[in-house]
Amino acid sequence: MTAPLTNDLSAFRAETRAWLEANCPAEMRTPASGEADVCWGGRKGRYSEAQMTWLARMGERGWTVPTWPREYGGGGLDAEQAKVLAQEMKALGCRSPHSNFGIWMLGPALMKFGTHEQKLEHLPKIARGEIRWCQGYSEPNAGSDLASLQTRAEDRGDHYVVNGQKIWTSYADQADWIFCLVRTDPSASKHNGISFVLFDMASPGVSTKPIRLISGKSPFCETFFDDVRVEKRNRVGAENAGWEVAKYLLQHEREMISGSGSGEGDRRPLGQVIAGMVGLDEQGRLADPLLRAKVAEFEVDEAAFRLLLARFTDQVRAGQADGAFPSALKYYGTELNKRRHELMVTAGGTDLLEWDSDRSNQGEAIRAWLRTKANSIEGGTTEVQLGVITKRILRLPGA
Repeated sequence: MTAPLTNDLSAFRAETRAWLEANCPAEMRTPASGEADVCWGGRKGRYSEAQMTWLARMGERGWTVPTWPREYGGGGLDAEQAKVLAQEMKALGCRSPHSNFGIWMLGPALMKFGTHEQKLEHLPKIARGEIRWCQGYSEPNAGSDLASLQTRAEDRGDHYVVNGQKIWTSYADQADWIFCLVRTDPSASKHNGISFVLFDMASPGVSTKPIRLISGKSPFCETFFDDVRVEKRNRVGAENAGWEVAKYLLQHEREMISGSGSGEGDRRPLGQVIAGMVGLDEQGRLADPLLRAKVAEFEVDEAAFRLLLARFTDQVRAGQADGAFPSALKYYGTELNKRRHELMVTAGGTDLLEWDSDRSNQGEAIRAWLRTKANSIEGGTTEVQLGVITKRILRLPGA
């Protein structure tokens, strides 16, 4: 059971620090060294004992989703308490207990549009890391023009029968459930006639095929639906009104992707990474002054972006956020992440370009650099984000 929370913030900080020190395994107090160190949860995941212990302890306390209501598996913390928790975790070096599209995207959408029964069924499982989710949005002919999607859901009384294909479905082959856009009224205009549904990836008729990218590996999949039965109780929002749910979720997806440029989370600061690659001079500095200046410039921009993200989070909690601003965060955050990896490639030199050698750790850094090129495509292309910024934030004439 979660202990009662005190109203005194100083006392809460002390209690939080003591609990983290007592409960966070030592292995979870070091930066993640790669994707293998990330705990995504779900039925198919295979994780270390320390990862599972940390997830279980944080999940029991509700601190995987600290601001969610307790009845839905959250910690019931207010904004200030959640900020204290994040600060104390960072001070101790605690990793996030798990990463999940359910937390970042589906959870907020269910909070706003889901029924009480849907929240009770799905949110606690997300909070505890029991179910891993993937996103069924893009299709071969409906990417940036998402509303042109053609995956159809035929009404069969108490359920739908879904047929169609999705593409670029991140981790579909590892996911347990999918949140998916389907067309329930083919005669309606393209933004209408779309519904938002949830279903188990183990359902008969669901299949996936990984997409291999130039980096040699990829989280993306093609996903196929052949006469998949979806219960109507798993539709979120009204029939044919899924576009509103989809747009709301996209705001959270773009905010999530923007975090790749913030430097927050489990990864090491860029200066430390590059120091480990090229070493330091007698003064304890990067010997190359041009590289040193570029790293310093990046870290200043990264720190400024973290402050911007923190301000936006506070605005969201206060109900004062601009709904279009995640497009600005997504644009700048993905550009920052690409800059980070460009600098790592620059520092590594020709040795880093080796694709399959032990010296380059099997090309890990260059593969990661190639992967960042997708950051400005997924979740809406850079061009789409700039269009949103121009029209809805800057409100420029003719936009």
